[in-house]
Amino acid sequence: MPYQETLDYLYSRLPMFQNIGAAAYKANLDNTYKISELLGKPHLKLKCIHVAGTNGKGSSSHMLAAILQKSGYKTGLYTSPHLIDFRERIKINGTIIPKKYVTKFVEKYKLSFEKIEPSFFEWTVGLAFDYFVAEEVDVAIIEVGLGGRLDSTNIIKPKACLITNISYDHTNILGNTLEKIAFEKAGIIKAGVPLVVSEFQSVTAPIFIETSKKLKCIIEFGNKNYKLLNYKKKNGLLHATILNVKKDSTDLYKLDLTGTYQLKNLLGVLNLLDHLEKADFSISTDHIKDALKQTIKLTGLMGRWQKLGDKPLIIADTGHNEDGIKEVVENLRQVTYSNLHFVFGVVNDKDITKILNLLPKNAYYYFVKANVKRALDENELKLQGNKLKLKGDAYSTVKLGIESAKKSAKKNDLIFIGGSTFVVADALILFNLKSNKS
Repeated sequence: MPYQETLDYLYSRLPMFQNIGAAAYKANLDNTYKISELLGKPHLKLKCIHVAGTNGKGSSSHMLAAILQKSGYKTGLYTSPHLIDFRERIKINGTIIPKKYVTKFVEKYKLSFEKIEPSFFEWTVGLAFDYFVAEEVDVAIIEVGLGGRLDSTNIIKPKACLITNISYDHTNILGNTLEKIAFEKAGIIKAGVPLVVSEFQSVTAPIFIETSKKLKCIIEFGNKNYKLLNYKKKNGLLHATILNVKKDSTDLYKLDLTGTYQLKNLLGVLNLLDHLEKADFSISTDHIKDALKQTIKLTGLMGRWQKLGDKPLIIADTGHNEDGIKEVVENLRQVTYSNLHFVFGVVNDKDITKILNLLPKNAYYYFVKANVKRALDENELKLQGNKLKLKGDAYSTVKLGIESAKKSAKKNDLIFIGGSTFVVADALILFNLKSNKS
């Protein structure tokens, strides 16, 4: 099949979380093991690092991939969801999987997979593992899709695990308390495999500590072993001075990922690198610093406090849950502008009242509907927003919302685009941006 026909087949035949939400989630690993058996158990042939968390797991995965790539390792990277091109999910050294590999894989396994009846995500995990083995990567960074314990990626035998920030998201699947969510994330912890948790949180830390004790593995907290001394934004980079508590030494890191929430992610990444060095990875401080200055260039990461235009300044960010929106609002406070134009959309399976309450009241809102089935109707969103004193109008597409914002904004204004990963995806398409090509 041609590439587009192959994608149409995958999207139409397989349950896809992006479109139908919780109904696509498989609460067991049975299908994944069947797929892996069919493929010759590729997950056992990979040297992996497993990354979970509510917020920050994508950015942390890309940072790690950039550092390992810069250190000379052929590095596979599996993440989700994609923003523009399905192939963004599967990369080696920042280059997305070729179309030919996708089509040949689907052609080869189509009939066998149909007997298994996998979800879209389960199929994609199989494709990623198969590709990484075929291309003989030195190491693969594997980001959890949803949760951890029952996520399709959780069949791997990693060399180290990283868990980032824990907050409320997908509560209809993972549970409605931070303890329940942490329990699901803790499911990636493996016997004897070192674990780094980026941020010590008093509510969730006991769950990770208890699980680690049971499985007899080392656990460390990134913000205990590394301390942020100060930071500033300069020349398009985020400058962070970090204290290594164990060594009592400081280093200056410059990040091209400039959202200040990346500082939390950085501490976890640095701590995890300590364990990779113990596992015989050769990673120098120069490699780390060089990689962090060009994570976007090296990996093709998009949608993290990404500047899309000047005069007016246009910024997009994929933060979409309560903690993610808090970080967005904090970063907006650090930007100088005259008026704020907020292009905002969400999915329809979340209680968004808390998120709406966090949004700045002094902005003008362009309530939009992203081009996915799960997107909340723009008029319903406007109604809920207006009730909470968020002024604005409804637009049936992200494109119409952005075009209206650009017409209204003066050169010293700020247009922010977000609320949902899918809103940002539509914006990137409008601005004709792409991830690294194959």
